[in-house]
Amino acid sequence: MILGMALFWVGAVLFLNGMWLLGRVGDREIAVIDVFVGALTLIISIYLAFGPAADGASIRAATLTLMFSFTYFWVAWNRWNGADGRGLGWFCLFVAITTVPVFLQAFAGAQTNWDYWLAINWLSWGILWFLFFLILAQGWTKLATFTGALCALQGIYTGWIPGYLLLSGLMSTS
Repeated sequence: MILGMALFWVGAVLFLNGMWLLGRVGDREIAVIDVFVGALTLIISIYLAFGPAADGASIRAATLTLMFSFTYFWVAWNRWNGADGRGLGWFCLFVAITTVPVFLQAFAGAQTNWDYWLAINWLSWGILWFLFFLILAQGWTKLATFTGALCALQGIYTGWIPGYLLLSGLMSTS
């Protein structure tokens, strides 16, 4: 259920950040959802890393989830203080590079439809983080509209729908 909750809200924040990039949500307003989901995924990560059932797999999951948390907090911070986002852009490159071995390992070890879906998600998220690197750190602002549309779309298929299906018991991870 925790995974369903996390994915549902990651879907919401990705969708809304996409709408923000497309100019449909204001700079200061987008920070609200970024802080909320950043805090939620931070709490989930702390539970996974230090909770009663913590093991190597849950600590790895917490570590990877924190990449989302930190990204969302940084987006919110930049919207509040008016920063140009170059630092966040370079962080996005770090995360995009990190998703490559995560995708490869997930794909190589996939045994179920869920496993393949999750591997494809890591590839999708890595592409999105790389696009944010190009926009923020490299100044390729012409990609903002494409990135916004992709971000909103990824919010739907990598987070919102699977999160809802997991929470509703209509899908399982096995």
